[in-house]
Amino acid sequence: MQYIPAVVLLAVGLVILVLALRKAARAARRFAVTRGHVNAEVGASTGMLKARKAALRIAVRDHFRRAEIDKSTEA
Repeated sequence: MQYIPAVVLLAVGLVILVLALRKAARAARRFAVTRGHVNAEVGASTGMLKARKAALRIAVRDHFRRAEIDKSTEA
């Protein structure tokens, strides 16, 4: 009967371990969901910046082409 306290202690330890692992798994799941939302938001913002950069590049190119055309038709 000396083994009963050890078995009870082992069972309590296992229950505490399972509860801690469940809590850690839940936190990891929440973190993964949050990371997914953040990645989506950053990706959308990056895409918008790339689009704005491309539009600005085209506007500058068109501006200089118009200036060249105007300069060549003046003479």
